[in-house]
Amino acid sequence: MMNTFFSFARALCLVLFLSVQLGLYARNEKPFVIPELKEWKGAEGRFLPAADMRVVCGQPSLRAVAEAFAADYEQMFGTALRVDEGKPRPGDIFLTLKGDKKLGDEGYAVRIDRSVTVSAPREAGVYWATRTLLQLSEQDSLRSLPRGQIRDYPDYALRGFMMDCGRKFIPMPYLRDLVKVMAYYKMNTLQIHLNDNGFKQFYGHDWGRTYAAFRLECDTYPGLTARDGYYTKREFIDFQKEAASQFVEIIPEIDAPAHTLAFSHYKPEIGSREYGMDHLDLFNPETYTFMDALFKEYLEGDEPVFCGPRVHIGTDEYSNKKKDVVEKFRAFTDRYIRLVESYGKQACVWGALTHAAGDTPVKAENVIMSAWYNGYADPKAMAEQGYKLISIPDGLVYIVPAAGYYHDYLNTEYLYNNWTPAQVAKAVFEEKDPAILGGMFAVWNDHVGNGISVKDIHHRLFPALQTLSAKTWGAQVTVPYADFDRLRRSLSEAPGVNQLARIGRGPALVYQAAEVRSGESLPYPEIGYDYTVSFDLEAAPEAPGTELFRSDNAVFYLADPVGGMFGFARDGYLNTFNYRPYPGEKMNVQVKGDNRSTSLFVDGRLVEKMDIRKRYFNAGKDSMNYVRTLVFPLQKAGAFKSRISNLKVYNYTEAPQASAQ
Repeated sequence: MMNTFFSFARALCLVLFLSVQLGLYARNEKPFVIPELKEWKGAEGRFLPAADMRVVCGQPSLRAVAEAFAADYEQMFGTALRVDEGKPRPGDIFLTLKGDKKLGDEGYAVRIDRSVTVSAPREAGVYWATRTLLQLSEQDSLRSLPRGQIRDYPDYALRGFMMDCGRKFIPMPYLRDLVKVMAYYKMNTLQIHLNDNGFKQFYGHDWGRTYAAFRLECDTYPGLTARDGYYTKREFIDFQKEAASQFVEIIPEIDAPAHTLAFSHYKPEIGSREYGMDHLDLFNPETYTFMDALFKEYLEGDEPVFCGPRVHIGTDEYSNKKKDVVEKFRAFTDRYIRLVESYGKQACVWGALTHAAGDTPVKAENVIMSAWYNGYADPKAMAEQGYKLISIPDGLVYIVPAAGYYHDYLNTEYLYNNWTPAQVAKAVFEEKDPAILGGMFAVWNDHVGNGISVKDIHHRLFPALQTLSAKTWGAQVTVPYADFDRLRRSLSEAPGVNQLARIGRGPALVYQAAEVRSGESLPYPEIGYDYTVSFDLEAAPEAPGTELFRSDNAVFYLADPVGGMFGFARDGYLNTFNYRPYPGEKMNVQVKGDNRSTSLFVDGRLVEKMDIRKRYFNAGKDSMNYVRTLVFPLQKAGAFKSRISNLKVYNYTEAPQASAQ
C-alpha cells in the first residue's frame, strides 16, 4: 500500500514538474499594448469573457465610460455588452473609482481574474484602462485576457499632436477619426492650427496671389473664412465636446502676428509692407482692433466656440531685425496672453522669446510654451522664466510631407530608442522635470498644392503616433524596437477606424467578383497601400467623367472629366494616365499603388507610373515635389457602359515569393 502511495506521489510530482516546464501553469508574461504597461504582475491562466458578460459601474459617474467601452467592444468584436450598475459577478468587467495617489489623474489599476476589475482615482484613468482592455482583447481570437494585475500611469501629463489645417484643409470626419486614434493610444491633446499660408516663391513672389486660409466660420469678418474648406462654429464646438468625452483636449490655435496672410488678404492695411504681408503690421492700431475682435468671436459667451481650457495664440517666426519691432512683438504676445486669460482660458504660445529678446515684459506665469527650436526659445531659459514647456523639437518630430526637409516620415526607431520629452533637441532636462508638461509631434503642410492627400498624411502620422504614445506615456521602454514595430502593426487604429484602408493582415487576394455591375456597392470602401486592383475590361464608348469606382475620399475614372482618359481624383487633385481604350477593345487592367506612386498596367505592360514628380518655379530656382498617390476606391461602382469582369483585389503590389518546399 505504501509503495502504491509513493508511486502515485512520484507520478504526481512528475506531472507537476512537466506542467511547469511546458508552461501549463506558468505565470503570464507582460502583454503587449501601446503604450507599454508600467507595472505587470502575472498570474496563471486566462480570463474568458462570459457569453453574457456585463460592464458594471461602481459609480453612476462612470456610466458614460462604460457605455463607450461597450459600444467600442461591439464595434470591434461584434459582441453586445450590457451596462449595469451595482456589484459584479464572475465573468463581468467592473469599473470603479478608488483613491490611489501614485496613479495620479490618469493612472489606473486592473485585476484580471475570474472577473476584471478596473479601478482609478478619476474617470480618465478608467477610460484609459478600457483602451488597454480593448487592445488586449483584439490580440486574441477568443477575446480572452491574461490573468494578472496592472498598474499603469503616465510619466507626462500632456501627450499630443499638432495638425496644420491652415495650409491644407483637413475634413472634420478625418479629425474625428484622428481623435479616436489618439484616444486608443492614450494621447490626450490635439492642437488644431487654424490659419496659415503658402510660400510666395510658388506664387510668382506675389503675396496677393499666395495661398492663405483661415478655417473657421466667421461672423465678425464675413468673407475671411476660407472658401475651399472650413469648419462651422457649431461643428467645431461639437468636435471639441466629442473629443473631451474621449479625454482628448482640443487646443485651437489662431497664429499671429506671423503666418497671417489670410488676415492681410482680407484687410490689406494690417499687413506689413516691410517684413512681408504674412506679417501683421504691429505699429498699426487697426491690427489690434482686428485681432481683438477675432479672438472675441470665439472666446465670449456662455458657450464659446473655443470651449476647452486652453487656447494657442501662435507668436512664432516674426522678424527680429529691429529693436522697436522686437519690443512690439513682445507687447503683442503679452497682450494676447492676457486677452485669452480674461476669458478664463490658459494661453499657449510658440517659443520665440530668445529670438525676440528685449525689455518689454511678457507674462510667463501659467503660460504654456511649445519649445520647438532652441534658437528661437532656449528651453532652459524659458523654464527659468516660469513657462511650462511642451517638448516638440522640430528636427526630431516635425513631419513636412514630401518637402525634402525635416521629416517625410519620422525616424521612429531613433525616437523609440533615444528620445523622451525631457530632450528638447540639445537641451536635456531631468525626466519628469515639472517644467516639461509633455511632448508632441506635428504635421506641417508647408507646400500647398503638392498633391499630398489626407490619406498620405495619415500614413505618415500613424506609426509616429504609436511611437510617441509609447515615449510620452512611459519614457523608459523595455520592448525592443524590432518587436515593437512588428507588434504595433497588428493593432487596430481605433474602434471603427481604418483610415489606412487595410484589408487583411498577410499578403493575399482579399476580394474578387466575377462581374461588377453599374451602380453596384462593394463590401470594402477602399484599399490602402500597398495594393493591386485587377479587372478585365470590354470597353464601350464612355462619356467624360464616367467613374469606375468611388469612395468618400476618391474617384477612379474610366474616362476622366477633362480628357476622357483613365485617371483618378482625390483631395481636389485630378491625375490622368495617358491611356484611353478603343470602343470594343478587350484588355486586362491593373492598378498598383503604394505610398509614393500609382501605376497603370494593360495586359501586363506598364503604361505609366505616376511617381513623385518635380515641379519647378522661377526659372528652376525653386521646386516642389508633386505626389500622385491613390488609396483605391471600391465603395460604389459608377454608371459605366463597359463590361467589368474578373475583379481581383490584392493587398500587395508584388506577389509574395512561394516558400521553399
